Amino acid sequence: MIKSIDDLELKDKRVFVRVDFNVPLDADGTISDDTRINAAIPTIRKLSESGARVVLASHLGRPKGEKNPAMSLAPVAPALAERIGLPVLFLEDCIGQDIEDIVNSMTSGQIALLENLRFYNGETDNDPAFAQSLANLADVYVNDAFGTAHRAHASTHGVAELVSDRAAGYLIQKELEFLGEKTESPDRPFIVILGGAKVSDKITVIDRLLDKADTIIIGGGMAYTFALAKGLTVGDSLCEPDKVELARSAMKKAEEKGVKFMLPVDYLITNALDFGNKTLGDTQVVEGNIPDGWEGVDAGPKTTALYAEEVARAKTVLWNGPMGVFEIEGSSKGTFAVAKAVAEGDALSIIGGGDSVKAIKKSGYSDQVSFMSTGGGASLEFLEGKELPGVAVLDQ
Repeated sequence: MIKSIDDLELKDKRVFVRVDFNVPLDADGTISDDTRINAAIPTIRKLSESGARVVLASHLGRPKGEKNPAMSLAPVAPALAERIGLPVLFLEDCIGQDIEDIVNSMTSGQIALLENLRFYNGETDNDPAFAQSLANLADVYVNDAFGTAHRAHASTHGVAELVSDRAAGYLIQKELEFLGEKTESPDRPFIVILGGAKVSDKITVIDRLLDKADTIIIGGGMAYTFALAKGLTVGDSLCEPDKVELARSAMKKAEEKGVKFMLPVDYLITNALDFGNKTLGDTQVVEGNIPDGWEGVDAGPKTTALYAEEVARAKTVLWNGPMGVFEIEGSSKGTFAVAKAVAEGDALSIIGGGDSVKAIKKSGYSDQVSFMSTGGGASLEFLEGKELPGVAVLDQ
């Protein structure tokens, strides 16, 4: 059983909390998206109010074991303090005697943030000595970083094994509830929307969800691999010719299980896509084959209407992956129309991390969905049924 922080005796305990403060920073070091900071606040507030001495730990970027000022967590401490309305002490390292002395002298309810864990290779190597140095700061271990729970690193796995009192924070609890329980026994119809670039990234998820879903809707780059599987030409569209058999077997399994499997009936195509400059060349809508020299960049209007109609009848919706190149205005309509349909329906709506969260925020509908996962890779692996080391180690 995985304990909640509500089950623990916290007063005056040193509570080591793995959070996910891997936030995007602008060139001048300001935080451009504070979603992950806000997501951690309920757990941090509860621990502080319960009289714990709260020690927050996270990574930022990929400093590869070197101390890199551009990837310091220093800007996060004042940002967190402002949002939570409590002082946050920033510590200029994450291990060592000086840090232990400061943590041991913290007062009840005080909050401190350690420097970037990945300034040491011991973090990603799950090095026992590094894990022990972190454990020296802890009477209690709490993981609230779902986005890194699929990795067995020192702060997500090694240190947890060394601390006998361990629990999940509110955010991980919520992730497990929505991505786990709510999709295991969903209110029906249960409609799954899968987009994104590659069939290979999602094939295990498709396979697993075919056992649970009433409808699976396919969009994004992987739709072109399914088009190939149906004998259509896809021009220069993103596709994986070596995954055509996988696509065929998914369609066959859907048929055998009586799962409605929806593919685009029309596409927006362009003869020049420049992602860097966010521009498209000429565009047109086609049904069926895509001519040479052209590539699909979004679902067409007929597809979008069919998908929106299907989503409207759902009682549970899981959406992972955009319908097209939503980052460019000219090819964002399909994704934003799906976002609108998901947001305006009566269904319990779960957005499965990564690009889908970016897309729904950009569409302006993010405040109308039930739950947005904070894990990209972690949410996919969890939906595939893989064990997440950072979650498994909490189970006592």
